[in-house]
Amino acid sequence: MDNKHLKLAKYSIGIGDRFAHQAKAQLQACVQALQNGVQVIPVWNKSNREHTIIGSEPLSVRRAADAAVQVLHWEEPYFCDADHITLQTVDRFLESCDFYTIDVADSIGKPATAADMESFVRRHPELLGRVQLEGVDEQFEVTREHLTRTAEKFLVAVKKAGEVYRKIEYAKGAGNFIPEISMDETDRTQSTMDLLIILAAIADEGIPVQTIAPKFSGRFNKGVDYVGDVAQFEPELALDVAAITYAVRQYGLPENLKLSVHSGSDKFSIYPAIHATIKRFNAGVHLKTAGTTWLEELIGLAEAGGDGLARAKEIYSEAFARRDELCSPYATVIDVDPAKLPPPDEVRGWSSEQYTSALRHVSGTAAYNSSFRQLLHVGFKIAARMGRRYLDLLELNEAVIAKNVTENLYDRHIGPVFLGRAGTVRNSTGRNA
Repeated sequence: MDNKHLKLAKYSIGIGDRFAHQAKAQLQACVQALQNGVQVIPVWNKSNREHTIIGSEPLSVRRAADAAVQVLHWEEPYFCDADHITLQTVDRFLESCDFYTIDVADSIGKPATAADMESFVRRHPELLGRVQLEGVDEQFEVTREHLTRTAEKFLVAVKKAGEVYRKIEYAKGAGNFIPEISMDETDRTQSTMDLLIILAAIADEGIPVQTIAPKFSGRFNKGVDYVGDVAQFEPELALDVAAITYAVRQYGLPENLKLSVHSGSDKFSIYPAIHATIKRFNAGVHLKTAGTTWLEELIGLAEAGGDGLARAKEIYSEAFARRDELCSPYATVIDVDPAKLPPPDEVRGWSSEQYTSALRHVSGTAAYNSSFRQLLHVGFKIAARMGRRYLDLLELNEAVIAKNVTENLYDRHIGPVFLGRAGTVRNSTGRNA
């Protein structure tokens, strides 16, 4: 494969910006990382679903990113990601994006033909019998039956990824974009051998994938911490990194291929494991975050008081009234307990400190409310329908919002994952907690 063109660096972070107002504040976090000796490449991501809800176009993401880069004199690479695109939705992103997260989770489990399965097994005798991955103690015994079953489950999805990849390649030219393949939005965790077989199939399909997002164990709910066995996660992550190393050498996949951790924002309990693993294997990682920037906007508005706080309360009140509609599309990635949602009449009487303390993710504090936070995470549709009533307040309160956005990304995400620093967060009084 020709891997000589656009190349994603070792460390990168996917940063979502629902309303295209925080690109400069987000980029400032990457500037601070660079000043501390670590290059973390920003990738602005926004999905077709988000564009549709908000009424925006991919060009708005590109323009916001370009403007931030110019203002902050950023001389490192940066990208705009067509997030979770499919064959049906990719067209609107072809002009503006140079990073494509190809989502084929819906095709996982669709049975491959007997001929395709037989062909795959015949091409990959190295995957039969004992498989030893470098850097880990575990060995895997793979039977022909296991290899055939796994191929049956994933080959259709990989072939679908190939269709999408070739459509992008036809429009943009080989090497002029970064391909990622996403298989995380599915119910079943993928084992290390699943991942290895998937990577072999990707190589067969001729996709020069640079990042891959498997389904890890545990729950990666939107905007809140990891739910699962943290002690189990680290060895699983190490095995996946070892599988990628094997696939790069065995199948000629791009040497910079790395894991992409989706819904990676606020997964504070596993950040030490991610950092330890990438250091142990000298590996890269792409940490994809998104909706936390929108939540930092709400926190900033609430901190500003006055009209900002009033608007934040209004958004919650409407989100509460429409909670079933808002939560339904995200049912697999949120856990909102209706019994823990404060009544809107109560919230209308809250101070700035009460609102921000409930929303800001400081686990273990009495005020923090994960159900309140997750409902607002999916409630950006409410702000989108407000139009200028919301956007004008973002611009009026830019300073306080930008401070929250930058601190959240740098102190709580980039620092722990890429620099190995313990994450910090300001509590409602402004002190580190």
